[in-house]
Amino acid sequence: MIFDNFEGFSASGFKPKVILIGSGPSGITIARKLAAAGIPVAIFEAGQSDVTEESQDVYKGKTVGDYYFDLDVTRLRYFGGCSNHWAGWCRVMDAVDFEPKPWVPDTGWPIRRTDIEPYLDEVHDILDLVPFRDDVAISDDIRWVQLIKSPAVRFAEKYRTEIEESKTIALVLDTYVTKLQGDGTKVTGAHVWSAGKDQGVATADYYIPCTGGLENSRLLLWSNEQSNGAVVPHAEALGKYWMEHPQFEGGNAIMNNPDQFEMDDVSEAFFSPSFEAMQREQIMNFGIRFIKMPYHGAKWLVAELACVAPETAEWVSNGVGGNLRCAAQLVMGWEQAPRADNFIALSATDKDTLGIPRIELHWKKSELEHRTLLQGLRLFGKTLAEKDYGRVRIDEWVLNDDPYPTDQELAGHHHMGGTRMGDDLAKSVVDRDQKVHGMSNLYVGGSSVFATSGQCNPTTTIVALSCRLGDHLAKRIGQSAMAQ
Repeated sequence: MIFDNFEGFSASGFKPKVILIGSGPSGITIARKLAAAGIPVAIFEAGQSDVTEESQDVYKGKTVGDYYFDLDVTRLRYFGGCSNHWAGWCRVMDAVDFEPKPWVPDTGWPIRRTDIEPYLDEVHDILDLVPFRDDVAISDDIRWVQLIKSPAVRFAEKYRTEIEESKTIALVLDTYVTKLQGDGTKVTGAHVWSAGKDQGVATADYYIPCTGGLENSRLLLWSNEQSNGAVVPHAEALGKYWMEHPQFEGGNAIMNNPDQFEMDDVSEAFFSPSFEAMQREQIMNFGIRFIKMPYHGAKWLVAELACVAPETAEWVSNGVGGNLRCAAQLVMGWEQAPRADNFIALSATDKDTLGIPRIELHWKKSELEHRTLLQGLRLFGKTLAEKDYGRVRIDEWVLNDDPYPTDQELAGHHHMGGTRMGDDLAKSVVDRDQKVHGMSNLYVGGSSVFATSGQCNPTTTIVALSCRLGDHLAKRIGQSAMAQ
């Protein structure tokens, strides 16, 4: 069932067991899992079927610190959420991403990758993926890894008919949950604004914000402020440990064999470090995107190398000769360390049309981020040189620790953390089952629960975690019904 607003939903008499807030990949995945178990669920989507300027205006905010995207541009507020501008890149976080890195404080998850692996077949079906292939070691330090580009599933398109025909899922559009109310042990209702007016309080047995890696924190921060701490009773970490994937072109490579590495269908290959290399260099995980350059780009690179790196230019002349088919751009995306001083706060001065404070995002890259970029490129260059596969030129701004360019990709539009998962109540918001600490019926879905970010695009892991959460809740609700 799909309703245009809350009034139509209310008139239908549908009684949900679970209220999900947000209709992106996480919300829709959880809803489908619950519906498959016969559990009635409502999805409250603040936007409509298509993007509107009025809806996007609610996502405006301010970033304090490093240069970043406008907050109303980096995310979408309508049916399907950010799947509507997802590029489709897929990879599950590495097993090592769930483990603590002893040289980086506050890393590690309370679960392991083995906890989400049982759901990967489902994830492949949801995201229209073929199975992932194993990594291939290129050296002790560097491995070839596979990123799969799915058809960039638009969740609203793929699942609209299923939701329209469902008797157990009610998608309610134009329904803005302005705040949750609670008593310090459970959520007692969700305040709703729809069709231009206050619609009162919607109730269910369970509540799950799935509004994204920025808005989940905003909703819970505002709800907590309005309820004197009765929605997130252990709120020390709420909004904190926010992470992105910095992403910049940091250099170039020339190869002596155009077919040295397996490329995908758009002439790109991807590489990541071994855990041992990360540990030795004291850096975070990273991914190097190797993008083939056309012939004229290779000629330009050789000419520049002759001026700045004559030894490499000589290697090119002696070993490559006239074969200049395989030069490459090296674009690096990497894991950002979880730090409490990267956080989401409520603006003290700026509010949306309903008077709810907008987001103030405090975000800066640290010295560790730059070291990961530089040492990652050096590790890749060292591997190519030792194997005599090629040579790498690192850009001057990277070598000199100059300011990050503002005319490149900047980051991945990957919003992680803010309601992170953990066992320590002082450094996390949800437990290993994504339930808010101290609350019996409040869960959080999506990448805001990520304890660390890994180096890969988050959607595949988001969907796997959402399948796991859907299963957990279905079992819990089923057990509760049997006990009554």
